[in-house]
Amino acid sequence: MARVVIGLSGGVDSSVAAYLLKQQGHEVTGLFMINWHDTTGTLEGDCPWHDDRVFAELVAKKLDIALHVVDLSADYRTRVVDYMFSEYGKGRTPNPDVLCNREIKFDVFLREALKLGADFVATGHYCRKAEERLPDGRTVYKLLAGADPNKDQSYFLCQLSQEQLRYAMFPVGELLKPEVRRIAAEQGLATARRKDSQGICFVGKVDLPVFLQQKLASKKGNIHEILPSWPKYRNGLPAGQPAQNGTLAPAQAAGDTAPAGQPVPEAEPTDGQLEALAAPWRYTVRDGKKIGEHNGAHFYTIGQRKGLGIGGRRESLFILATDTAQNVVYVGEGDAHPGLWRPALHIAPGEIHWVNPARALSPGQSARFSVRIRYRQPLQGARLFVRDEGAYLVFDTPQRGITPGQFAAWYDGDELIGSGVIAE
Repeated sequence: MARVVIGLSGGVDSSVAAYLLKQQGHEVTGLFMINWHDTTGTLEGDCPWHDDRVFAELVAKKLDIALHVVDLSADYRTRVVDYMFSEYGKGRTPNPDVLCNREIKFDVFLREALKLGADFVATGHYCRKAEERLPDGRTVYKLLAGADPNKDQSYFLCQLSQEQLRYAMFPVGELLKPEVRRIAAEQGLATARRKDSQGICFVGKVDLPVFLQQKLASKKGNIHEILPSWPKYRNGLPAGQPAQNGTLAPAQAAGDTAPAGQPVPEAEPTDGQLEALAAPWRYTVRDGKKIGEHNGAHFYTIGQRKGLGIGGRRESLFILATDTAQNVVYVGEGDAHPGLWRPALHIAPGEIHWVNPARALSPGQSARFSVRIRYRQPLQGARLFVRDEGAYLVFDTPQRGITPGQFAAWYDGDELIGSGVIAE
């Protein structure tokens, strides 16, 4: 059996993961992370990690395992929170949970666990791991979706490397959430009825503008409404034809029926067509009418509908685009507004990450995958095209709220093959 250090967070998932590891005969040690001290902008509690630590201690005592505490707040601030501030300042919307896993839980925390003599590091994530031996003798570690479709967290781990996966264990990945709750209750674990954490990883639920104002100043600007009749919605993309609903559907290549993950060489679109399909909608103040004011374009994200303070509409207003340089926010009325929908996205060359490097595509190749562009989004059919200029994901149907700074992750069945940061 192995020496396993588990990240005990004070939640039910990691608690049951620790119990299962002990049942399997492993030598288990708990490690609790302190990652955030500042409570600026938080909506609940003064220092939520204090409560988390108490619950972690109760679980460790019940399971009779040692519990160590490590303060990683300096690394968390520089590698996750400062990145968040930087991205929001550029008008992009980062995903701190994906960053937290890549930069903290499976990097800084992993190194701390190795200092304690760990053979493996375990977490309470709802995902699974598999291994494959390649013909050349190399071992590839695969990241698989969790067995519970309602709790699958593989998306949050879409930036992990082979080295990080090599050490990872996911003891609850084969279980459904109700089973985890049941085990915790049967074993008398203090976390059995504890609510799942929400909000920013290790920070909690926040008032985002207040939180961001630690680094990003408020700045009055204008809100402009773009009408669904804006001419470029009908004529904007040369590679597609207007669909019945007024959005642009991507051109489907002939013979595009290959299994997921298999290169599809025929009927490849030109680089220019891919660039046009993936281009975001771009507006100027002349394209719409001013209908209100905001406190800073960097506080808003594409697809957002709350926080505008403009009422009296038949349908909600949604953010279509933000211009942080000019400090303008563009909005449209209704969930079906064509400005919310796009047929494709672009990933810059340096932002393409292959979780399974044996499945990597070379420039000039393309393949079909199932894709999600946010956590819990149902998987969407798409073709991934790799070019010298980066990667392009062209979806079978237009997607709502493609957001720069977020991660697109592509799957073949249950396996998460790769991911990348959406460029624009």
